[in-house]
Amino acid sequence: MDAFPVSRISSASTASTSSYRFFHGSAELRYLFPRSRIAARSSLQEATKADELAINGTRLESSKLNGNPGQELQKGGASSLNTVLAAIAALLVASPRPYSLALESPRQGRLVEGRLVYRQTFVIRSYEVGVDKTASIETLMNHFQEVALNHVWMSGLAGDGFGATHAMIRHRLIWVVSRVHVQVERYASWGDAIEIDTWVDASGKNGMRRDWLMRDYKSGQILARATSTWVVMNQTTRRLSKMPDDVREEITPFYLQRRAIVRNVSHKITKVDGATQFARSGLTPRHGDLDMNQHVNNVKYIGWMLESVPLSIVQDHEVSSLTLEYRRECGQNDVVESMTWVQHADCLIADDNLETKTANFGGSGEETVEQPPCLLHLLRLQSDGSELVRGKTVWRRKKNREA
Repeated sequence: MDAFPVSRISSASTASTSSYRFFHGSAELRYLFPRSRIAARSSLQEATKADELAINGTRLESSKLNGNPGQELQKGGASSLNTVLAAIAALLVASPRPYSLALESPRQGRLVEGRLVYRQTFVIRSYEVGVDKTASIETLMNHFQEVALNHVWMSGLAGDGFGATHAMIRHRLIWVVSRVHVQVERYASWGDAIEIDTWVDASGKNGMRRDWLMRDYKSGQILARATSTWVVMNQTTRRLSKMPDDVREEITPFYLQRRAIVRNVSHKITKVDGATQFARSGLTPRHGDLDMNQHVNNVKYIGWMLESVPLSIVQDHEVSSLTLEYRRECGQNDVVESMTWVQHADCLIADDNLETKTANFGGSGEETVEQPPCLLHLLRLQSDGSELVRGKTVWRRKKNREA
């Protein structure tokens, strides 16, 4: 299927090489061919055996090309990306030297398991890691969101909105997340390849549950699990809405009764009474923090939430579990206050050094065990105190800092 027509081809030459660039909109492929390889028609004609070219996890089968592929690439009749890739594959097969192919094509995932699960592979970039070269919890959430949106697109459900289906567009409805729970086994490092599966199921009468499973691409080890609940909101009134029948009929065929997190984590986060232990005020969204639904992107709240976590926790620990309950949307002109509490009243705290806390389970004072920091969070509007997000995080000591 010629789903990706090549709209423009250009080339540049030096004494020893010919460089070809293929364009379609903002997508660009670059490949450098040694001039001797292009000129060697006899070598290319011998490369008639079908071969597979794996690009970003997608396998493409090269076809037999007659004549000079260099000439074929410059013809205006190149009608698809597959034609271009087949020519490149033939050159790779004919060449005794290994060549790398830099390809950045949109939405490289695929539907698996009866087209009910969407799977996509990513590489952790340098700008997605912290000082310890591991991905942050925000990086994970951004990848989860990207996979979810691509799943809707790949399934043929996407309208012109931010993940909204065709029926939702007709009703002027958008998806909003009401709850997210993430469990992290291990954070990927810079340069690691990760594979993410996502699928959806019903959540009550008017909601949808979306789950994710993140694995190490090479070993298959589970890195993280996540589950979320989504409801629909009227884009005009900004009020929650019941799910119309045609929207339900549209998405029900894609439901998969499977859970990434088997344990029930549906209990609500309780409101904290008492003085705030740690706070950060004056947090304001930038224009770039708004998504296509004209409110602050849900991942941004995590960064704000962590602003009030003591530095001693952030430096020596990492988030092993995260739960968020979204209570209302935040606009560009809002000013936000971030607050954090230690969950258990019997935790022993020396100022902000939460890592030393212990809990007594026997009541005698003799049997104490070290507990990982467990924090409660609240984001609220600084103007009137309206709650935006309630959160809960459990932290563990970073492995490279363990004794």
